[in-house]
Amino acid sequence: MSARLANKRIVLGVSGGIAAYKSADLIRRLRDAGAEVQVVMTAAAQSFITPLTLQALSGNPVHVDLLDPAAEAAMGHIELARWADLVLVAPASADCIARLANGVANDLLTTLWLATKAKLAVAPAMNQQMWAAPAMQTNLDVLRTRGVSVLGPAAGSQACGDVGEGRMLEAVQLAMACAEQFETGALTGRHVVITAGPTREALDPVRYISNHSSGKMGFAIAEACIEAGARVTLIAGPVHLPTPARVQRFNVVSADEMLIAAQSAAIDADVFVATAAVADYRPATVAEQKIKKSADVIALELIKNPDIVATIAAQTNRPFVVGFAAETENVVGHAREKLARKRLDMIACNDVARADIGFQSDENALTVIWSDGEQHLEKAGKSAIARQLVALLAVQLKKKEEQ
Repeated sequence: MSARLANKRIVLGVSGGIAAYKSADLIRRLRDAGAEVQVVMTAAAQSFITPLTLQALSGNPVHVDLLDPAAEAAMGHIELARWADLVLVAPASADCIARLANGVANDLLTTLWLATKAKLAVAPAMNQQMWAAPAMQTNLDVLRTRGVSVLGPAAGSQACGDVGEGRMLEAVQLAMACAEQFETGALTGRHVVITAGPTREALDPVRYISNHSSGKMGFAIAEACIEAGARVTLIAGPVHLPTPARVQRFNVVSADEMLIAAQSAAIDADVFVATAAVADYRPATVAEQKIKKSADVIALELIKNPDIVATIAAQTNRPFVVGFAAETENVVGHAREKLARKRLDMIACNDVARADIGFQSDENALTVIWSDGEQHLEKAGKSAIARQLVALLAVQLKKKEEQ
């Protein structure tokens, strides 16, 4: 469970009900598994458990007001909706489920629910007769048809004295169910090779040419591929990021080193994803000793580095090849040209001139292009973007194999 929840961003919505006490234990279990948790409480929920308690357990301020002037100055509810990988409402009362099913947006939780592209889940908690009511079952059917996961409920004795279905699942069961939300199986049995981060091209023993790539997008794609059931080899330039669970990682520095590692790993790969920001050029000569500061102007001769993604795409029995294009202008146009020139199967492009996405940011927005189609992935956390990209990749891979 911990591998699947590591680094996941979960918004926990707490609605009014005695089962709210279980939310405290759920937060602890999610955090123990490596997830980051933000809590949103309805007004009714605060009658059963205090925001201070859930703040202490989550390590984050608890969100309670839709029209909080401090948060809304930066469109707080929209930012929270974008931040989430999963929005889970637990407990989900009968009233809350009815409002979610009917698109009501009269508080922070229901507004966030409509504004997010994250995975959605509810953990019902109510009296057994309310659970059995036709109106309740109709509301749940509506949510299911929209892709919402309904977790539980369990059967047993209830706070009102009744016995039957309607009890919220226990915290450990819900934590496991959250982990299962990130397992897709779309790439089960596949070997995916990913390059990530920058390369460094030495000038002398202490200086180098590089770029601003953080590697975050490539690492997020590695996690998404693991969730999809793939075996993942990650070839990482010099970045300071932890290796995702179940990922085999090879560290490199220069473009030449990355090429050698990529060619070796791609021999039995089904998919090759080139997110690395490989330096286009390297110094023609590398000084053996530190270059001293002397002349006002020095000339630096650069030679072209190998094109790693094009090299892999040109191989016999090549894998399905996905390139990345980080551009500052004419983003889609340049990406389409690269798709054709390098004979790629798919390319994802983004505008790194934007300060709110791309290099160093935790968020991104991509346009994904293939031979006969394209899809725009709107701004979201890089983990969410990665899962959307992997889903598209899996579909296009299957189509290519069926041709």
